[in-house]
Amino acid sequence: MKFLSIQSAVAYGHVGNSAAVFPLQRIGVEVMPVYTVNFSNHTGYGAWRGPLISPDDVRDVITGVEERGAFADTDVILSGYQGSEGIGDVILDAVARVKAANPDAVYSCDPVMGNAKSGCFVAPAIPILLREKVVPAADIITPNQFELGFLTDTEPSDLDSTLASVDAARAMGPSTVLVTSVERPDRPVLDDGRDTIEMLAVDDDGAWIVQTPHIPMKANGSGDVTAALFTAHYRATGSAADALAKTVSSVYDLLQLTYDSGRRELQLVEAQEFYAHPREQFAVTRVR
Repeated sequence: MKFLSIQSAVAYGHVGNSAAVFPLQRIGVEVMPVYTVNFSNHTGYGAWRGPLISPDDVRDVITGVEERGAFADTDVILSGYQGSEGIGDVILDAVARVKAANPDAVYSCDPVMGNAKSGCFVAPAIPILLREKVVPAADIITPNQFELGFLTDTEPSDLDSTLASVDAARAMGPSTVLVTSVERPDRPVLDDGRDTIEMLAVDDDGAWIVQTPHIPMKANGSGDVTAALFTAHYRATGSAADALAKTVSSVYDLLQLTYDSGRRELQLVEAQEFYAHPREQFAVTRVR
């Protein structure tokens, strides 16, 4: 399997391509990373160095890959945080060119806009771009619950309303939706007092949900890992339930290892066995 992954990159830590590429490689995926920024670290630190890469330069890199004949056997185009409208247009152009060379290729978009705690943290034009142009061109999207509501102008909360929001998103174009960080008001508390959190996957064959203990930490880059692994597993198996089980297991173990380490950055390399051999320790339940 081969990915063209158009995302940010950092030297220190793991977000964007710096989070997605290694887990994909560890499960046997060939990745062609194209960078949209080359920063010292993610912006959550409040200070960083390095350049935004201009849309023209990003387009040039993609064109160079195309000139090597790589598009004909590219299976997936993956995108995450889109820093400007110009980058969005470059990504859409790349999607069209890859699909022209390989009609079986799919576009997986992580529509990064924000989260329930921080609100929307991208430029005002980005949500409009995502809603009106990018998401309709995608085959797979991987929003968190907040982003799902923003995209569809709905307020997903319980399972029924979240499923209705997913249906609204699928009506926009993508056939497959993974909703991360689902926090239902009626979600159960575990016997040891821990809260829970869920992921929901929906495609033409049905809808599945999986529940894990909630790990109390902010983990920049975990969404990038989630989007990459789910897309790869789904592309390999065609089963949303199977992809959900494998992805949730790997990401949970990555987060638990990071939490136990006491470090701020994902322990991405240390967790590598969890990508290659996910334990699938959480039950996936069909909800539709």
